[in-house]
Amino acid sequence: MSSEALSNLLHEDRRFPPPADLAAAANVTEAEYAEADADRIAFWEKQARRLSWAKEWDQALDWSKAPFAKWFVGGKINAAYNCVDRHVEAGNGEKVAYHWEGEPGDTRTITYAQLKDEVSKAANALVELGVQAGDRVAIYMPMIPETVVAMLACARLGAPHTVVFGGFSATALRDRIQDCDARVVITSDGGYRRGAPAALKPAVDEALLECPDVRSVLVVKRTEQDVAWTEGRDVWWHEAVEKQSTEHAPEFFDAEQPLYVMYTSGTTGKPKGILHTTGGYLTQVAYTHWAVFDIKPDTDIYWTAADIGWVTGHSYIVYGPLANGVTSVMYEGTPDTPHRGRWWELIAKYGVTILYCAPTAIRSFMKWGDDFPAKHDLSSLRLLGSVGEPINPEAYVWYRTHIGGDRTPVVDTWWQTETGALMISPLPGVTHGKPGAAMKALPGISADVVDDAGKPVPDGSGGYLVLTQPWPSMLRTLWGDDQRYVDTYWSRFPGSYFAGDGAKKDEDGDIWLLGRVDDVMNVSGHRLSTTEIESALVSHPSVAEAAVVGATDATTGQAVVAFVILRAASAGGDADEVGSMLRDHVAKEIGPIAKPRKILVVEELPKTRSGKIMRRLLRDVAEDRELGDVTTLTDSTVMDLIKTGLDSGKSDED
Repeated sequence: MSSEALSNLLHEDRRFPPPADLAAAANVTEAEYAEADADRIAFWEKQARRLSWAKEWDQALDWSKAPFAKWFVGGKINAAYNCVDRHVEAGNGEKVAYHWEGEPGDTRTITYAQLKDEVSKAANALVELGVQAGDRVAIYMPMIPETVVAMLACARLGAPHTVVFGGFSATALRDRIQDCDARVVITSDGGYRRGAPAALKPAVDEALLECPDVRSVLVVKRTEQDVAWTEGRDVWWHEAVEKQSTEHAPEFFDAEQPLYVMYTSGTTGKPKGILHTTGGYLTQVAYTHWAVFDIKPDTDIYWTAADIGWVTGHSYIVYGPLANGVTSVMYEGTPDTPHRGRWWELIAKYGVTILYCAPTAIRSFMKWGDDFPAKHDLSSLRLLGSVGEPINPEAYVWYRTHIGGDRTPVVDTWWQTETGALMISPLPGVTHGKPGAAMKALPGISADVVDDAGKPVPDGSGGYLVLTQPWPSMLRTLWGDDQRYVDTYWSRFPGSYFAGDGAKKDEDGDIWLLGRVDDVMNVSGHRLSTTEIESALVSHPSVAEAAVVGATDATTGQAVVAFVILRAASAGGDADEVGSMLRDHVAKEIGPIAKPRKILVVEELPKTRSGKIMRRLLRDVAEDRELGDVTTLTDSTVMDLIKTGLDSGKSDED
């Protein structure tokens, strides 16, 4: 995709200035930009001192072996101590850390003192299971408090965790356990999803058939489902943890001690293990949480409505809010269980002041109608945020109007699994918000939009979003693959990190995100690789070949559309049955989030003379657009056949 193709954007004239009372008491003012610009490194050192260090660093940034960064070199820190112990030591042990709400309506209120005790006990249990600093622990859990406890217990021990989203399949779990060589898995019998128990332990059992090095599985009892049990390997959480002492002395590790590995889709079939370390990551998530959400720890009730299995949950359910000593809401279930007003009910119940969620959810609420939020008192809300993908202006204005009472700022945030923390966002006490715009890089962050040659584009032009200076929470490498890290992120524009997103600078120089420019789709804020889905389709015995594209979807941002060629033995069958079977197969191989919205059975795929599939043309078909240039195809009539097949309804779709 050329930079010229990234220049189109609807013009947006609406502006929403900060409320006067919020601006008057805002944590961050316009002066913060100038301070950071004057000395970026000193600015980040100041933010790092918001945390508790056992030993301060000798050097703030070592960029001598770029693009491999080290931040706060020589500093000693413990993430769990910063998230829990120091608040208790400061006399805030009785402050609520989490109001937890289960999908069936059961609740738990957990104070910082209680959280400290639970984390200490879990750390002692992990030590009993042989976990040491540097060992990897896989966590495959529902949205329950024990998931947070497990993460912090790992952090306390210096054992990097890899949290695998509970919606992923056994195959996806197996691949991630194998890649980072985890020896311990923490899971649950299940969780509640859409009004029913959803089992998790069976997927672990299936995954571990090919992970012989896993020695222990710690199982939380949540749903009381019957589970298979492997004696000598499987251990109940309540039996292993509850007997432990609430005393555990955290060890302070080097700032570059690995904190977690999070897997994200790549343009090859193999997921990428994003490595985040401790000192720089915790510095930036704590600062950005405090600055962008204007956090007032004494009064705010903060809710990130995401899953802990994604980076948003790591940074803005766990590490950022806890580092800042904030009270958060955590919810197990879906927004429409048992009714479509569940979120608004929870906001009214707990007096939530800040809500952070994905545009996908907002568009679903729009589709369901204004009546649901209107039935609930949302007057406690003072700030709204969006995350996961660009928010379209229509959804932004609906969110502000119907959820925010036409008074709350909306902070539309851009960042990635790789960046670790927020990078581009309005500041609520400073920015005059524009519906749909991420606005400008946060203080201490250097971002630009460049053309194909890597040169900054003028205002009013589009191109590629790049980050031009290292930042504290940046990924350090890809787990076990330094070269892939360099090739993936630093080779396209030498000296700059290429995010893979198209962007535009408007006439004011503000940044608008235009979505992915590679073959990674963004479905409901989750990045999915076309290659992974194609591999899953082709692994089915009926499929000879497959091509997958992302098509614009009003609810999920993008939806998966697959074009498949069937093997001769399977050709001629009912297309709807084939499509349904293949969608279920993809769900089993990768997870339900990757199920194609539509599967088209075709005779042939459009290919260049070199054999490359022209996905650009398939996107045209999927989005019902006029076809682009077909002159490079080996056989241009292929597209006519595909269009004919589509028009005849030979597809499978929800």
